[in-house]
Amino acid sequence: MPSIFKAYDIRGIYGADLTDAAAYDIGRAFATFLGGTGKNIVIGRDCRPHSEPLFTALSNGLRDQGFNVVDLGYASTPMTYHAGGKLRADGSVMITASHNTKEWNGFKFCRENAIPVSGATGIDKIEKIILEKSFAPKAETRGTLASRDIAPDYAAFIHTFPRPVRKLRVAADYANGMGVLEAKPLQGILDLDPLFDTLDGSFPNHEANPIHHETLKDLQAKMKSGAYDFGIAFDGDADRVGFLDERGEVISMDLITALIAQEVLAIQSGPVYYDLRSSRAVKETIAACGGTPLMSRVGHSFIKQQMRERNALFAGELSGHYYFKANYTAESAALAVLFVANIVARAGATPLSRIVEPLRRYFPSGEINTRVTRDPQQILAEIKAAHPASNVFELDGVSVEFPDWWCNVRCSNTEPLVRLNLEATTQAIMEEKRADLLRIINGK
Repeated sequence: MPSIFKAYDIRGIYGADLTDAAAYDIGRAFATFLGGTGKNIVIGRDCRPHSEPLFTALSNGLRDQGFNVVDLGYASTPMTYHAGGKLRADGSVMITASHNTKEWNGFKFCRENAIPVSGATGIDKIEKIILEKSFAPKAETRGTLASRDIAPDYAAFIHTFPRPVRKLRVAADYANGMGVLEAKPLQGILDLDPLFDTLDGSFPNHEANPIHHETLKDLQAKMKSGAYDFGIAFDGDADRVGFLDERGEVISMDLITALIAQEVLAIQSGPVYYDLRSSRAVKETIAACGGTPLMSRVGHSFIKQQMRERNALFAGELSGHYYFKANYTAESAALAVLFVANIVARAGATPLSRIVEPLRRYFPSGEINTRVTRDPQQILAEIKAAHPASNVFELDGVSVEFPDWWCNVRCSNTEPLVRLNLEATTQAIMEEKRADLLRIINGK
């Protein structure tokens, strides 16, 4: 069972790695980790068939420890984060395996105010409690179970923000996942033309993962008519969203960060985080809008911690996570869509492709993953040594910066992979430096 304990969540194949008995123990361990009795935990779940029995087992474990469970039923991950903060719960759990295929399921944990529990801040302790069977004694009085529909509260939150000055037509691929619920607050504000909008945890049409461009083919085919202002695609639990312009062309998610930052900073100035793999155009845009651009390492728990430390307004990640201080420093895909819609609506006859074009002033490599047989840390050391005249920093892996190009090289936490992201002021420089770096990574 230890293999189900990951860096950001608990995740495994249902019935094999992750069983109902394991979920019960996880509930008891989470309560033991939080300590005390009588605390309130909100639980949302996605539409996988096994999310229901996992909810029952998890909630029984929590209740046997004297914790009260608030059942949100079907909910997106952003809705569950919102519920944890709105209801002033002592913690929250989202039952989901995000974009993983139907065999998988898992749990995303938070403390109060949607503060994430990661591998380093609690999942490791939950694992240890289970392995050592060091649960706190069961409570004399079993915790309660109540239901709460958080959808009206979440919609009311989304509706506190400005609406587009004109109604836009948006093609929306829900991938049969929780985007169906995440997007409900936008109905009536936008003319949403849905694709795969029936909840089905077997994900019969395609993988619910907009970062993989092959999953967007159906949405792109739908948009060939030219009748849409833009397109959106959600992942399985709807804490990520991808964007397509009016032509059906994919917009890099870091450039969406730059667009949303403009909207956020038009309301209030302050710090904005961007993931260190993002284009330099993101940093430049934040600064030009009067914000304070701050670089973050990869991973939602790190980003949320940094946002809280600096009281940041917003953060965007290259994987399509968009974090808002207003949503308890957590993701809101619906709010990201609303902000992009506001920009497009105000632009009048200027389409999204032309709005984004000025941000495409550099030449990115995209993320290149290389499977390696030698020590990845040695590879990072070699890259650092090969660029003595550069600005080198190690926020997450090794980053190298020159005036006309930069790169970040990171190691996978779970596989023998080295991940390269590179950007340059010209295509020729990008290709030259990409070849140089890949030679070092491959040991040639």
